[in-house]
Amino acid sequence: MSILRTLSVFGLVSVALVSQAQMRDYTTKDKKAIKLYETGLEGMHIRKWDAAESDLRKAAGFDAHFVEPRFALAELYDMQGKDADAMKWYREALQLAPRFFPNAYLHLADIEFRNQEFSSAEQHYKAYLDLEDEPVRRARAKLGVDNCTFAERAIKQPVPFEPKNLGPLVNSPYGEYYPCVTADDATLLFTRDVPDDRSPWGHQEDFYVSTRGTDGNWTEAHPVPGVTTAANEGAGTLSPDGRFIIFTACAGVDGDYGSGRKGMGSCDLFISRRIGDRFGPPENLGPPVNSRNWESQPSLGSDGRTLYFVRGQQAQDGIKSMDIYVSSLQEDGTFSRPEKLPETINTPFQEESVQIHPDGRTLYFSSDGHPGFGGSDIYVSRRQDDGTWGPALNLGWPINTGGNENSLLVSADGRIAYFASDRPGGQGDLDLYSFELYPEARPQPVSYIKGRVSDKDTGKPIEADVMLYDLKEQRLATAAYSDPTTGEFLVCLPTERAYALNAGAEGYLFFSRNYDITGSGTAIRPYVLNIPMSPLQSGGSISLRNVFFASASAELLPESHLELDKVVRLLFVNPTVRLEVAGHTDDVGGEQDNLDLSQRRAAAVRDYLIAKGVAADRLEARGYGETKPIAPNDSEEGRAQNRRTEVKVL
Repeated sequence: MSILRTLSVFGLVSVALVSQAQMRDYTTKDKKAIKLYETGLEGMHIRKWDAAESDLRKAAGFDAHFVEPRFALAELYDMQGKDADAMKWYREALQLAPRFFPNAYLHLADIEFRNQEFSSAEQHYKAYLDLEDEPVRRARAKLGVDNCTFAERAIKQPVPFEPKNLGPLVNSPYGEYYPCVTADDATLLFTRDVPDDRSPWGHQEDFYVSTRGTDGNWTEAHPVPGVTTAANEGAGTLSPDGRFIIFTACAGVDGDYGSGRKGMGSCDLFISRRIGDRFGPPENLGPPVNSRNWESQPSLGSDGRTLYFVRGQQAQDGIKSMDIYVSSLQEDGTFSRPEKLPETINTPFQEESVQIHPDGRTLYFSSDGHPGFGGSDIYVSRRQDDGTWGPALNLGWPINTGGNENSLLVSADGRIAYFASDRPGGQGDLDLYSFELYPEARPQPVSYIKGRVSDKDTGKPIEADVMLYDLKEQRLATAAYSDPTTGEFLVCLPTERAYALNAGAEGYLFFSRNYDITGSGTAIRPYVLNIPMSPLQSGGSISLRNVFFASASAELLPESHLELDKVVRLLFVNPTVRLEVAGHTDDVGGEQDNLDLSQRRAAAVRDYLIAKGVAADRLEARGYGETKPIAPNDSEEGRAQNRRTEVKVL
């Protein structure tokens, strides 16, 4: 039994029983019964269960109308997990004295609910509501009524669910939880609770990582170098490419033992960047993300700039509330003031274990405040086209049960979900499992672009900022930095969109590529892309693959502005550079017509750049028509490559 549940039990009945005992105003006059009852109650509080049970049963046996020992026995059996006995004694006591302890209706209803006696539980939740005005417990009772209605229907409509243990190379006799996978489903990060004599609690949390082998199975997990320390780390999130980790450390203002990290008062979020195969020293994210409250369980969006996390804070009634917040990285490199997600997600109860899927629109989280099966259930909410969050939808039975479910993580393609469970048949404590998520609960499919950035002339790796823009919405969709030691990068690519990809690095012309996967309804084969970047020197050139014109026209389409603004910034940062804007066509149509069209298109691009403030004497426009193809004109794909706009450094 959890500590939380034990405390809630004492809060419902025994406090009232103690007050009653102090007043010496009992429902019996039998002194032997009263003495046995008081001795039994004392035994409960010092957890001498057998003696307490014996005394309370004797007290109840002396007088068939003595109510107090019957309520105490119900509580005692509930604390021991003996639900059948607890329900028997609650019902008997309430039948004798229906208004004696109104809170008992609430607790009896909770026991009945977790034993799937929904009709009886609903009746007793409503009985409590008829008797009590206390706002916190009334909210709990109202939720209980909704839970009964929901659970009775949902259990009759189970969803597909076949969990598979990830096996002994990942799981251990200790607890594994809070899984996180990269977008290519090749790296698994999770938290493990391990024994540690240095810790005042005798154990601590550390990060472990496993990678997929050539056979498709997870390899043996090992600690994460550079992040795992003698201190406590847990509940981490990886950027889609696995190069950044944001995690929780409860350092406190004086620092945590063995780590040298300092916090802002409680648990804080820290960030670390991986270079090569090792993470660098973690840094506290600082305000406004971190505060004197408790920040934990982060989830980083695939754009690398949107951070969801859980903040816990002490409420006025003494109950610790837990809500989901979101903050975004701003142009100046700082995070915005965190905003609490709306009531469609957050409730007056507790929300936790949040994951924003790489599609950027699907949020998975756990809550005990929405209609469900009791305890914490896993829900999904989808962001609407207007930016609002839709209703929280329960993932259903038997994914959710009467226990506490959390730590759900859904893969980028939306098919596979990972979660933690202590169900029978595991390696020991909490284990990590995977299962195929049924279609109705899946997010929008996400593919990814994976590649390497290098110098076009030398082949050496380059650290570049790789950015993916949504052409329809004219906004940055996702971004990542290539590794300075390998040049490798990975960016997510949600389907149903057309994208412009740009890569930029100091001293180089930027790289441009277009991806149109509108109409794709399923995850596609990932793109593999090598990006050779041209040094910013005379003769260097690039194709502007995201400059678009109306058909057979020199009219620039709005989707071109993102790319051309990149050229503007390039010229502003490098004020001595002069460019030639070159227009090219395929061989469809007359040669002279193609030459004229290419000249007009090159001039249109030059005019746009001048209108944005670039000096006219830094730009030349020239049309080449069909004279410089880069691919055969015998296919639509080849002709599309030949229809292009280029810029060349003069």
